[in-house]
Amino acid sequence: MQGDPADLGSRISGCQLCAADFARTATAHAPRPVVWFGPDARILIAGQAPGARVHASGRPFTDPSGDRLRDWLQLDAATFYDRSRIAIVPMAFCFPGYDTKGADLPPPARCAATWRDAVMAALPQVRLTLLVGGAAIRWHLGERNVTQTVAGWRGPAARGIFPLPHPSWRNTGWLARNPWFGAELLPDLRAAVHAVLEAE
Repeated sequence: MQGDPADLGSRISGCQLCAADFARTATAHAPRPVVWFGPDARILIAGQAPGARVHASGRPFTDPSGDRLRDWLQLDAATFYDRSRIAIVPMAFCFPGYDTKGADLPPPARCAATWRDAVMAALPQVRLTLLVGGAAIRWHLGERNVTQTVAGWRGPAARGIFPLPHPSWRNTGWLARNPWFGAELLPDLRAAVHAVLEAE
């Protein structure tokens, strides 16, 4: 899976590995990989998987979660979506669909198994990695408890890695119960993000 990053992006864009699985979901949708990275990116946002709105737009984080994430980072849309500066690489490139109860299905593991090592190798300039949500935290850090991992952010941050909860509205209660996130982690995160961008 090594090679030119543009070719890698094209191959991911055409991936149909999960077509049969997606067809069996409640949404019965076709794969639409959302590929958003370039070889010069210095910040990696490692997310979960596109939601329905992102599936429709073809652009990552075009939803309320994206609004909250950009607020956390204090980045405008132009900077956030500049692929020469920021790579947005979810654990699965496609919307996994909903189950019969209308809940998001988890990112299919085969996506990361197939593509992730090659994508990481295609991002040699990354200096700062943001792990957004449990799936990304598990893959990159091997940790399963999101709250404990995020609470201990200072250790990973010293290595250029910030573990974060998902910015979904579903985590509004978590944010209220953990005020240290906004008071302590976010200022450090914003400083790190802007330091990397300003050093270009």
